Amino acid sequence: MVICLPRVIAKDNEPFDILLKRFKKRCERAAILSEIKKHQAYEKPSVKKKREENAARRKMLKVQRRMQRYMR
Repeated sequence: MVICLPRVIAKDNEPFDILLKRFKKRCERAAILSEIKKHQAYEKPSVKKKREENAARRKMLKVQRRMQRYMR
């Protein structure tokens, strides 16, 4: 598994704190940490299927709520 980390180029006289903050935000946007956590331990196929079904169910409920809002 190859992970391509986001690059952050330091500006002139930029403090390290701000540079680190920008790097963390880019990592968060790239979903790198969640991807690493997802692959840390083996997930049984039945658990994976249940998780995906729950995600699909939540997504459908969200779409239904949005549609109800527009139907009023």
